[in-house]
Amino acid sequence: MHKFQSRIFFLLMLAIVISSNGCKDDVTPGDEAGIVVDVDPSLFLEGTTVTTIDCTLSDGTKTTCYQIVASTPTDHDMGPWCPDNIADGAEAGGIWLENGEVYDVDGAFVANMANFYNDDTWLMYDANGDIYVTKTEDDCINAANPNVGVAYKNFCVECIPDYITELTQTWLIPTTPVKLTTSASFAGMGPGASGPSVRGIAFNGVEFSASAPVDNILGAYTLAPFDDAGGHINVHQGYHYHAATGVSTQVAQSDGHAAMIGYAMDGHGIYAQLNEDGNEPSDLDSCRGHYDDTRGYHYHVDAPGSNNFINCLHGAYIN
Repeated sequence: MHKFQSRIFFLLMLAIVISSNGCKDDVTPGDEAGIVVDVDPSLFLEGTTVTTIDCTLSDGTKTTCYQIVASTPTDHDMGPWCPDNIADGAEAGGIWLENGEVYDVDGAFVANMANFYNDDTWLMYDANGDIYVTKTEDDCINAANPNVGVAYKNFCVECIPDYITELTQTWLIPTTPVKLTTSASFAGMGPGASGPSVRGIAFNGVEFSASAPVDNILGAYTLAPFDDAGGHINVHQGYHYHAATGVSTQVAQSDGHAAMIGYAMDGHGIYAQLNEDGNEPSDLDSCRGHYDDTRGYHYHVDAPGSNNFINCLHGAYIN
């Protein structure tokens, strides 16, 4: 076979192998020739402390990381979570995430829970319509326990900011993302998964958390609503988000792309689910990421009602 023909044959076979792979995780469009976008520490808001330290990433890369220390958000109020009475409107309570939908936890929602879940055990209010709500820090701790007892059955669990005034959280993300050849699962997701449990950090320093344990909450006949920003509190984790609802600080893009809302734990940017045209990008990989020449590789969060942000990491992270 002629050398030129051999070359063409080789390239055709290579193309067939690549196309048959079909794995978006391992091959990101533009990945090899594309840009890598550094983390911009100036995007973190007043109230967070950002310093640079030496660090080693999960793939062994020795580099620098931003250490971000924060407590509670400075760009929006926290709460409310639980309404007081079944006559209360949406402004008195937060939201609940169920089957991809976002529901207002107003008085009517609480009054209708037996029908909503098709279970007559639900009765979270007394004869006057007053809703049973946790009132103390001990109640908050006990009701959030995975082995919550019958004492908190049919309670709306509300942990308030006063319980975490002395609590801070510290996060580490690489100053420059380092792409992995295969994606890394989050802790607790799949066999051998050893990655972080936190998905990322908002610009106010609040974590984008793992999915809320909704089945455990509902199985104890408790309700632990999120506020309108998608966040709630426990005394160990502090205030944290389970949904991106557009309340926390966003950085608008000039080209119609979805707004930026924070950084993943691998240093890649996290953006809102939908672009300005109201559509989700059609080429997201299984981690919910893709590439463009402006933002490099980056993620788009899941729908607010999904109790999820992103599915895995395409970059190295801090062990």
